[in-house]
Amino acid sequence: MDEGHVLVDAVEEKCVLVGVITQGTSEAEAHDYMDELAFLAETAGAMTVHTFLQKVQAANPKTYVGKGKLEEIRDYVKAHEIELVIFDDELSPSQLRNIEAYLELKVLDRNNLILDIFASRARTSHAKTQVELAQLQYMLPRLTRLWTHLERQKGGIGLRGPGETQIETDRRIIKDKIAALQEKLKSIDKQMSTQRGNRGQLVRVALVGYTNVGKSTIMNMISKSEVFAENKLFATLDTTVRKVVIENLPFLMADTVGFIRKLPHQLVESFKSTLDEVREADLLIHVLDLAHPNFEEQYQVVNETLNEIGVGDKPTLVVFNKIDAYEYTELDEEEIPDTDANPSLAELKKTWMAKLNDTKCVFISAEDKENIEEFKQVLYDEVKRIFQVRYPYHNFLY
Repeated sequence: MDEGHVLVDAVEEKCVLVGVITQGTSEAEAHDYMDELAFLAETAGAMTVHTFLQKVQAANPKTYVGKGKLEEIRDYVKAHEIELVIFDDELSPSQLRNIEAYLELKVLDRNNLILDIFASRARTSHAKTQVELAQLQYMLPRLTRLWTHLERQKGGIGLRGPGETQIETDRRIIKDKIAALQEKLKSIDKQMSTQRGNRGQLVRVALVGYTNVGKSTIMNMISKSEVFAENKLFATLDTTVRKVVIENLPFLMADTVGFIRKLPHQLVESFKSTLDEVREADLLIHVLDLAHPNFEEQYQVVNETLNEIGVGDKPTLVVFNKIDAYEYTELDEEEIPDTDANPSLAELKKTWMAKLNDTKCVFISAEDKENIEEFKQVLYDEVKRIFQVRYPYHNFLY
């Protein structure tokens, strides 16, 4: 089965996307995954002109999709002069070699695409070092595909040795570079840890959430800072920390890199220092895009990542953002049967979402500044509670 998907923005490279529907994945979920992959491709500077989906028991260990589907993809890309094929899952080195050899064009998997976006978004030396490390770790087991030109030279036995020698030389160079970058990051992490220690004993709050849910917009609104924000995935890579004062209460707020499903483990590891801002936070603000049709799954993805880095039990305030773009659903009708239009703020507070995971939550629109005062009050109350536990005899708040 395949499904067309077109984006209209002017971009540089034409690409097609390839995914599979396996057991335990519904067609609706698969299409949502491919929509996200198309958004990733757009963020990287590619235009998606077609999407291929195939129902399989499991991804083919040699070619990801079946032989017939791969032939269909090959015919399509040749007929439409496609420059790039992007697969929705991480491809093994052998899968990548087999698919490239068959299609005879550039092939990327989801991990490689995300790494490419991170590389284009990195601005500071710290972020660039983190991304370069992740890219080299990803590249190392796939190094042999860079030397396929030797296989095409039918010159005889003598070319095999130099080819292998070159591969081993490059592998050694990459391993040395990885070691050097890891040492560099250790030094940077130590410096950043010292900086965090020098911030005093202010309560620390960290914005977390799926990518593109509006964390940076909230950061700009609350701290009156100018953190880069746009409607693209991974607009923020470097953690930005600002001192915020609500009423008479100062605290620190950190804007962190957004999470995403199937986030490459190389990035999670190399962005350790960025995630340390989350680990050392006293309070997490988990931002959700209420207008996204699958915000519940995004909520689970973020929670799983938080659990992986050992902070799943931290005090958390859930913020439903983008209520201005929220569309009425059948579930709302079941809970609020007399509502003819989209639920109001008061009605949203009566829904199951207001009781999500037994955590405190608030509904806002950071873009339209809707219900911001309630958000500030709830945030103030949470920070004050943490402060009073830490400094029970401090009286400037009373």
